[in-house]
Amino acid sequence: MVCGGFACSKNALCALNVVYMTDVINASWWVMSNKTRDELERSFDCCGLFNLTTLYQQDYAFCTAICKIRRPTCQMCGEKFLKHSDEALKILGGVGLFFSFTEILGVWLAMRFRNQKDPRANPSAFL
Repeated sequence: MVCGGFACSKNALCALNVVYMTDVINASWWVMSNKTRDELERSFDCCGLFNLTTLYQQDYAFCTAICKIRRPTCQMCGEKFLKHSDEALKILGGVGLFFSFTEILGVWLAMRFRNQKDPRANPSAFL
């Protein structure tokens, strides 16, 4: 798909809604190794992914995060991943919009100065 600047960044951000991100996170969670899941749970201080499957209870039982020791219930990792990805997409959208406006400025400058006559050239010469 070919797109330019503003339209591409806007459409890319609108396409990544919460339902799609939930599906992506859920699919990748069950592909990960147990070691990777444990490291993510410890670094984000959460247990389990979403309470959508029967595997959630098993995943929560083997959780080694610190929040499980301090409180009886921990926040689910899926919620934290969604919040973190939302923040990252907002930053990426801002960067995309910045470069879109610089592209528009470059096109305007190219159109403005492309066909100017050279002031040092002979005025009677045919261009």
